Amino acid sequence: MNLLKKLSSKSFLFFNLVLVGAIFGFALACFSFFGPMAKLGKVVQAEQNQVMIPESALAVAESLQTTIQTVSSKVVPSVVEIDTVSVVQRQSQNYNGIPWEFFFGPQDNQGQNEYRSQGLGSGIIVRKDRDTYYVLTNYHVVEDVTEITVKTNDGKESSATLVGTDERKDLAMVSFKSSDSYPLAVLGNSDAVKVGDWAIAVGNPLSFMSSVTMGIISAVGRTDGPTNNINDFIQTDASINQGNSGGPLVNIRGEVIGINTWIASNSNNSGSIGIGFAIPINNTKRSIDEFINTGTISYGWLGVSLTEPDRDITQALKLDGKRGGLAAEVFIGSPADKSGIKPGDFITHVNGKEARGSSQVSLLVGDLKPGEQATFTIIRDGVSQDFTVRIEERTDAAAADSKNLWPGVYAVPLTEARRSSLKLDQNDQGVYVYQVYVESPAAVIGLLRGDLITGVNGQPVKDLASFYQVLRDKTDKELWFDIIRNSSTMETMRFKR
Repeated sequence: MNLLKKLSSKSFLFFNLVLVGAIFGFALACFSFFGPMAKLGKVVQAEQNQVMIPESALAVAESLQTTIQTVSSKVVPSVVEIDTVSVVQRQSQNYNGIPWEFFFGPQDNQGQNEYRSQGLGSGIIVRKDRDTYYVLTNYHVVEDVTEITVKTNDGKESSATLVGTDERKDLAMVSFKSSDSYPLAVLGNSDAVKVGDWAIAVGNPLSFMSSVTMGIISAVGRTDGPTNNINDFIQTDASINQGNSGGPLVNIRGEVIGINTWIASNSNNSGSIGIGFAIPINNTKRSIDEFINTGTISYGWLGVSLTEPDRDITQALKLDGKRGGLAAEVFIGSPADKSGIKPGDFITHVNGKEARGSSQVSLLVGDLKPGEQATFTIIRDGVSQDFTVRIEERTDAAAADSKNLWPGVYAVPLTEARRSSLKLDQNDQGVYVYQVYVESPAAVIGLLRGDLITGVNGQPVKDLASFYQVLRDKTDKELWFDIIRNSSTMETMRFKR
C-alpha cells in the first residue's frame, strides 16, 4: 500500500483524531491548573505588599499602644460607678369613677404614691482615711438623690454617703467604707494642658463599666457651659456619653487633668457627637480639701456684676482685642466699692493672671480666700491700672441683694436699630436702657427698660463711655437721670446714697 493510501485509510484518520483530542485535553488541563495559580500568586503577592509596614513605624505604634494599655490599667481601678436613686412623694387621688369626685375631688380617699428614679454616673477616688475612701464626682450626678451606691472596678458595691456639694462648679464628693485596697487617682496640672495633647476618658457610659476612650484636647478655656457653671472647660473629642459624668479625663501619663461633666449634642438622646467637656482638675483641688474638712465650699467675693461685652460695647469702650469681664454694676459697700472699682471698669487680670472672659474672672475671684488681699488690673478710659482689694466671703444673700446694686441699670450703645425703634432724631444721643434690676436704685427712681438716658445728674451723656465717666465722677451721694421716654423728655426721681 503506497503512502497516499495509508494517509487516507480509516485507521490513520482515527489515530489522528485521538491524537488531536489528547493534545487539546492536555492544553486545557494546563490552562485550568496554571491560570488560577498565576492569579493566586499575584493575589498573594498583593497581600504581602499590603502588610509590609516598616519596623520603625510598627515600633512607634506599638509603643503608643503599650502606653495606652499601661495608663488604662493604672487609672481604671481608681474609677468607680455611682448609682443613685431619687424618691419623690406625690399625692394621689381616687375618683372611684364618680363624676362629682372627678370635678371636685374626693373628700377622704387621698394618699401618697412613691416614685423612684435611678441615675448613673462616675467618680474618682482621690483620698483615703483608714477604711474611708473619698470620691470626687459631679454635683448633677448626686443632686437631690435619696440613695447612693458606689461600685468599684472589682464589682463590689458599697453604700455611699454624701460629703458635700458645690453647684457653682458642678462638683460633689461622696465617701464609702471598705477594707479592700484601691489606688488613688494621681492629679495632674490642668494649666499645662495644650490643644493637641492626647486625652483618655474613663468612666461608665450607658452602664458599660470601666470603659476607656481616647482622643485629643480640642480646646481649652471654654465657657458658656450649663447654667451658673463658672468653670473654664477643657474640650475633647474622646467619646463621652451619659454615665461618664464625674469620671476622669487623663493625659498620656495617666494623670487626671479634668472631670468629665457635659457634652454638646444635637441628638434627641444626648448621644456623643465628639464634643465633650471636662472641669480642669486645678479648679477642684481646693474644693477637695474643703469638702473633706468642712463639707462646704467658700468663695471669695469682689462685689461686682460681670457681663461679657458684645461687639457694640467693646467698640464703644475702646476694648477691641482685650479680654476680661465688664463690671457693669458694683454692689454698694462691697470689697470692690471700698477699693475704688467703679461701674464700667473692665477687669483683665487677677493677681497677674489673665482673665479670658467674665466667667474666668468669677472663677479667679471665687478661688480667692476670704480676707486675702488681691490685685485687680482694670482698664478705665483706655488706661490700665491696678487696685488692691481685700476679698470677703461670698454669700448667696449678698450676691442676690439687688437693692445694693449700683446703679442697677444695664446700659448699651444706641445703635441705628434702637434709634429707629425709639423713633429718635439723628441728633439725639445717649445710651439705651436694656435692663433695670428689681429694687435697685435705678428701679426705685423710676427708670424703665427702653428709656434713653441723655444725662446723669445734670451732666449730658452722649455715649456709653461718657455714661460710665459721669457715673464715676458725679454720683457719690445722689443719682438721677435725664431720659427720653415715648418721645417725651423727662427727669427721674432722685436717689440719695
